[in-house]
Amino acid sequence: MQLSSTDPRLSVLHVAQPVDGGVARVVTDLVTSQLSTGMRVDVACPGRGCLPDAVRGLGSGTHEWAAARSPGPGLPDEVRRLARLVDEVRPDVVHAHSAKAGLAARLAVRGRVPTVFQPHAWSFEAVGGVTARLALRWERFGARWAAHVVCVSEAERQTGQRSGVDARWSVIPNGVDVERFRPVAAQTARTALGLTGQAPLVVCVGRLCRQKGQDVLLRAWAAVAERMPLARLVLVGDGPDAAGLREQAPPSVRFAGATEDATLWYQAADLVVLPSRWEGMALVPLEAMACGRPVVVTDVDGARESLPPPLVPHGLVPPEDPGALARAVVGLLGDPPLRASLGRAAHRHVLTTHDVRHTADAVAAVYRELLGVGPIKCRESINP
Repeated sequence: MQLSSTDPRLSVLHVAQPVDGGVARVVTDLVTSQLSTGMRVDVACPGRGCLPDAVRGLGSGTHEWAAARSPGPGLPDEVRRLARLVDEVRPDVVHAHSAKAGLAARLAVRGRVPTVFQPHAWSFEAVGGVTARLALRWERFGARWAAHVVCVSEAERQTGQRSGVDARWSVIPNGVDVERFRPVAAQTARTALGLTGQAPLVVCVGRLCRQKGQDVLLRAWAAVAERMPLARLVLVGDGPDAAGLREQAPPSVRFAGATEDATLWYQAADLVVLPSRWEGMALVPLEAMACGRPVVVTDVDGARESLPPPLVPHGLVPPEDPGALARAVVGLLGDPPLRASLGRAAHRHVLTTHDVRHTADAVAAVYRELLGVGPIKCRESINP
């Protein structure tokens, strides 16, 4: 299909599962931008979670697509329902987010409509054994039904390419809303949260699950608390590992529960930590840095690329290494001038490199290229 470069009614159908966390924020930000440029935007996703209400409130067409978070016996029905929905909506582009939606959407569309697949971290990294081998086999096969694969980091693209996923690629780094996530005095944020005292505060935001590595952080926290007994750790989020993590946690750890807006927690923190086992490029460190806070993250896909160079020696540690994580946290908590300097560098870095408006423009350029109305303007890599 050929569209005029001035056609305001280019239409996109986003297909998303999961409907919370980073994927939901990425989809919501894209919908916000795309609606503002005159695109017709629809979203297919399960009816629960924060995503459907968020995009409906923006004015997007919202379609309940009942789908489990992981593949299972209901997959054939999920694919059929999605195929019917694509026929009803008749989008110019289908944009599938994360492994499950990418599986169902590519099976439902099979190349009939230009399809963009955005893994948000590869499915075969999230599992092991036979399941990992099956997931990898599918990603290699399913690539034929994606006109374009968008990775959020060069590391994520390299992981796919090394694993034999043969696709046309673009690397579009994640972005955040720099007007929403902005520096505020820590004491101001703590007062708004009802926090008292001046104790050093470490915050970890994320779904309480194996991927995000809060269990590793709790093992590290024992060493942190020994060196800095007044320090406090807050875990913001909920998830399947909540009960087990609560059993492991000492009194210096607080569980704040899930929140749709973690901005005040970033602003209240002296340091934000995300000890993930795998990612594509996590949003939490970007949001924290946009608030002027230094971060400690594990060296998984996208982490090194997301940090400003001055922060790398202090804020990047190996995954699943509680000792290295504890040393990094203690080092930064114990040096307030260094934290302040790195926080300023982090803020400048996000403003120049990870503004969500740049991300949305780059995604729109992919759509235009697929529809024959202009070249891709973002950084791209294409397999021979």
